[in-house]
Amino acid sequence: MSNISYVKILSWLENKEVDRPNAADNGTLSGHAAGEPFEKLVYRHLKELYPNNVYKQYEFLNDLYRRNPESITIKDRQALFNSPVALFLLSRGDAATRDWDIQNVFEEKQNDTADILFHKNEYFELIDVKTRNISKAAQAPNIISAYKVAQMCAIILDNQDFDTVGINYVEVDWLPKEDKLVCTQAHYGNLFKATPNTLYINWAAAMQIQFHVSELDQTYTGTLEEWAKAYLKMFVASAEHRCDIMYKKYVKPFKKYVEE
Repeated sequence: MSNISYVKILSWLENKEVDRPNAADNGTLSGHAAGEPFEKLVYRHLKELYPNNVYKQYEFLNDLYRRNPESITIKDRQALFNSPVALFLLSRGDAATRDWDIQNVFEEKQNDTADILFHKNEYFELIDVKTRNISKAAQAPNIISAYKVAQMCAIILDNQDFDTVGINYVEVDWLPKEDKLVCTQAHYGNLFKATPNTLYINWAAAMQIQFHVSELDQTYTGTLEEWAKAYLKMFVASAEHRCDIMYKKYVKPFKKYVEE
């Protein structure tokens, strides 16, 4: 149901250059520092292609509330979303939603669910841009909270909200070149095309799902309803296994000392 030709986006990205964020001191680049200029590059390009449909997450919320000045309560502003799933993924907390006004608009937050949002005909396409320095071996990055995805799946199933949201990832592989970073290749992945059992949850890293987009399984052919059920089955089994490990390692050896 995607409105974007990701094949064209990936082709366009190849060989694109961005300024190295710390070119002056030639220091080590963190994942976020390297990723930000490429994310901005993708955003600007999509904004040029779809000027009326592409937003940053906070821009969408500001625009939505600005266009509906009569909606001032938390409940009223939540009702502006026709999709319970989109409401969960995109809205800010109750206090921030209540306090929003034209002099107190939202700003970008690093923990926003999406780097980029495409919105058309009540369909919300979330796009996250990940980057990878292919000159170095690195652990797969944090993608999204496994718990947040579980909550999303429950909302999908409770509300039968099967066709309003897509979650997509673009990976930019890059190499340093003097004071530039150069994209050597780009990859696309759809979260709902990944077989849930193949997703890795790093429980020690704030329950984050971790993967390189270029290595993400894309063989799942079931419906979103089936995906949500399969994900929850995997998540519950993984959580139960984690609880069992935690109990055996951190509770059982010491329990005899606290029992009366």
